[in-house]
Amino acid sequence: MALAAAGATAFVQQMAADSWTQARDRMVSFFSRHRGDEGDVIEGELETSRDELTAALKAGDEQTALDVESEWRTRLRRTLRSNPAAASELRSILDDLMPVAEGQQAADVHNTISGGVQHGPVIQAGNVGSLHFTGHEPYLS
Repeated sequence: MALAAAGATAFVQQMAADSWTQARDRMVSFFSRHRGDEGDVIEGELETSRDELTAALKAGDEQTALDVESEWRTRLRRTLRSNPAAASELRSILDDLMPVAEGQQAADVHNTISGGVQHGPVIQAGNVGSLHFTGHEPYLS
């Protein structure tokens, strides 16, 4: 369950990143091998999820973003339940997509923001070199 949750979180983060194509291709291969799903179908579903996530992030629709993550967490959990040997491949994919820097510890973090509507970005980071805003989307450098 924890691996499926970590996988879904990392994977959904990749949907909003420049490295999306690599992540998508790896997950298409993973689901094709371990669930017998057709690659074209999985790729289409992933692209639909990415479109939904992108629109949700732009609109500040946290619930839809959580729904996308939940959908892929469930699919990963079912895949791992039906084929436990797939866990090592999923761990390898996660290591490649979200490498942990030397000396850095990885841990699950769950945040809740309360106290009303946030009218700007909310960022949690250990270290941010600089932050630039262009339009509505921040990017880190």
